[in-house]
Amino acid sequence: MYSKIVGTGRYLPDKVITNFDIEKLVDTTDEWIKTRTGIERRHSVAEDETTSDMCIGAARQAIEAAGIDPTEMDMVVTGTASPDNVFPNVGCYISNALGLGDVPTITLEAACSGFIYGVNIADLYIKSGEAKCCLVLGAESITRLLDWSNRETCVLFGDGAGAAILKQSDEPGLLYSSLGADGAHKDLLYYPYGVGKGFDNFDPHLGTIQMDGHAVFKVAVSTMAKAAKSALEHLKMNISDVDWLIPHQANLRIIQAVGKRLSIPEDKVITTVQDHGNTSAASIPLALDVAVKDGRIKSGDLVLMVAFGGGFTWGSAVVRY
Repeated sequence: MYSKIVGTGRYLPDKVITNFDIEKLVDTTDEWIKTRTGIERRHSVAEDETTSDMCIGAARQAIEAAGIDPTEMDMVVTGTASPDNVFPNVGCYISNALGLGDVPTITLEAACSGFIYGVNIADLYIKSGEAKCCLVLGAESITRLLDWSNRETCVLFGDGAGAAILKQSDEPGLLYSSLGADGAHKDLLYYPYGVGKGFDNFDPHLGTIQMDGHAVFKVAVSTMAKAAKSALEHLKMNISDVDWLIPHQANLRIIQAVGKRLSIPEDKVITTVQDHGNTSAASIPLALDVAVKDGRIKSGDLVLMVAFGGGFTWGSAVVRY
């Protein structure tokens, strides 16, 4: 018994923030941002728009692409660090809007690795026989956590949602997935407030994403490369067997550095960060959907996905499409 991706979808908010817009907020230029990050634009949720709204839009596309009835869904798994509320979990809103019935919904927080974590969980449920069809999402309203006067972070992040339908299959689809985490680096990329710690003496500038960009770069590149190599070794495969690499779309320099560590040609690396920035948990499913819809990823292709996020967390997945 295997799980196979049978449909994908994506959603990006209508509001677009270009590098020229950011030039008006901080001391930077379009050229500086593109040179150092590869990002040209990012999307931002509207005031009345939520993470679940984006998930619903992406899920509807994925359901249509899969050619299934929503009632076939047995579970919803959502990776996000920016849910609508503390509770209900964001999957409850998604399930209700899509008319999925009383299926279980799991929302998990693994930052940028959230989608890969979700794929891993859905795969285990399908292989165990507990589910036959799962909706897996990665989504973020992360611009709400930014300090728009901080040049180091405001240029990087954007909002969006990506979705995939995993269905039980007799043929191998998800060949292997692996997860990891290491809290020793927790102070390099984090959001400093939360319900468990409280909001006493809340500082609007500190109440935003905090990041040591240089340190994160080094750990992210080495960790993703190691996770990707480990996955291929487990399957007794070589990088030459991979048709497409989809790394977390953090910034272009990280993507290029991971590609070089793996010795994979640039034309085999899916890159969409220029169009939406770092969308955290949404970045891999967004890139996956783009490459499927534009015809690059075809039936039978071997796709290697690898993510890295604050915590630090990481994950890899090898998929026969």
